[in-house]
This record gives sequence, C-alpha cells and structure tokens, in this order.
Amino acid sequence: MDFTLDDKQTLEDPVEQEFMVGLSERTTLTADDLTMAIRNGIDTRGMPAEEAEHLAQHILNFFGYSDRIIDNMLEPEDRDAFYMLEDTGILTTEREETTLYDGREWRIHYWLFRRERILELIGRDGSAGDVHMEVESIYDDIPEEFWSRE
Repeated sequence: MDFTLDDKQTLEDPVEQEFMVGLSERTTLTADDLTMAIRNGIDTRGMPAEEAEHLAQHILNFFGYSDRIIDNMLEPEDRDAFYMLEDTGILTTEREETTLYDGREWRIHYWLFRRERILELIGRDGSAGDVHMEVESIYDDIPEEFWSRE
C-alpha cells in the first residue's frame, strides 16, 4: 500500500493507518471491523467492547468469507441478533423466488452485509455523525491534585 507524505502525517498510528485504509480495499470483513461497527451502531453510548466482540465473532461464524448467507440456517435467537443488526443497517435481507418442478413458488431469504454502512459506522468515509471511538490517554489515571499549582 502506497502512501504520500501527507497521508502519513494525517494518520498517526500505523495500525490505525492500515485499519482506516484497509476495509475499503479488502474483500473480507474482519472481526475488528464488525466489532467497531456494532459498537458505534447499537446506540449513542456504544456497546461494551467484550459484548460487541462476542457478537461480531458470532455473526462472522455464520458468514465465513462470504457476504451473503441463507436465512434458514439460523436459530430463532440467532435471527434476533441479525434483526438487531438490520436495525442498525449493518445487515440487510434479500429474497429470491424460484418455481419448483411441480409449479409451486419457493422463496429463499438471505442476509447480506452492507459494506457502505459498516464503513460509515466505523467512520471511514467521513459521513458518520457521532462515532464512538474509545481513546485512552496516559493522563486519565493521574489524580486531579497533581494538576493544580500552588
């Protein structure tokens, strides 16, 4: 991946640098990508990291390296999680109709990832409103009394 000097100055952390540019160019979705999208999409306060990571792993176990899965492989409690992610725009549904040999119509329902919404939720296209990014500072642990002058 080639960067110009300006790109390197705006992207501070090399890991964050690869993460920011990477999803739009990759063909697969990583657990970290989906975890961040889930945390930012569930509510304005975000979701606890462990819970979002667990949900992301659970969802990715169904999809594997694909962007589309068939609905009938889901259990009811799994489908509830999929509906929750559909509400955030991370997933969407699609259906296909086919005619069987005996003339009956058969519907097949699918779940699909919405990459553009995932990119938006992780703040990579600049259009996300309130994206929850957890930033830790070394100064957070310093007691307030150390900050005052005498």
